[in-house]
Amino acid sequence: MAEPLLVVRGLRKRFGGLVATDGVDLDVAEGETLAVIGPNGAGKTTLIGQLSGDLVPDAGSIRFAGTDITALAAPARSRRGLARSFQITSIFRDFTALDNVALAAQAHAGHSFRFWRPAREEAALRAPARAILEQVGLGARGDALAGTLAHGEQRQLEIAMALATRPRLLLLDEPVAGMGTDESQRMVQLLRTLRSRHTLVLVEHDMDVVFALADRISVMVYGRVIATGAPEAIRVNPEVRRAYLGEEVPA
Repeated sequence: MAEPLLVVRGLRKRFGGLVATDGVDLDVAEGETLAVIGPNGAGKTTLIGQLSGDLVPDAGSIRFAGTDITALAAPARSRRGLARSFQITSIFRDFTALDNVALAAQAHAGHSFRFWRPAREEAALRAPARAILEQVGLGARGDALAGTLAHGEQRQLEIAMALATRPRLLLLDEPVAGMGTDESQRMVQLLRTLRSRHTLVLVEHDMDVVFALADRISVMVYGRVIATGAPEAIRVNPEVRRAYLGEEVPA
């Protein structure tokens, strides 16, 4: 059997007296969508930060596509095919949507600040950038300043920037956070399209979104994964219902 695309073993991260991740083990198969859920403070965003290379783990290992990437910084992981979206939108607000995507593609190539000619003038970057904006539903918004886009559109733009790096695996941290119903529905449709082409690791509080998208769900509580399984198995798991949903389940 082929090795999973992402293999995490014994991942730990402490901030002073707080243990944010405590021996986390995860496997993510190629083409799978894994959702990571849990109460506030469970360690989910810390886990995503360690997977992306934005946080250095205190212990444990991360293998991606058969290679140990534990010691690699975030840019090196991006070049290997890992891309991340953030809980708080991270875009260049004073640039157009098209400029944002073109700059992400140029930065991924490793020379964004060595060329005097800006990405917005590079035809080889602009055409693919426009295609990516079309893919995420922003084809008509390419010339709009990113800071003027609606919140949901900014989240779509951030995903477009991640796609510009040609990822093999997308790490998505609360992609529908702060969205209204219509925006959330549009994002779910976009993520459904992406999951047919990419491996996804999704951190999300909205359970409707989780159950609509996930092939499997891992539940974190106090930095530990207490259960991993298919959505229906997680939904009825007594330990999950006690720890995450706060339910009293008969023994």
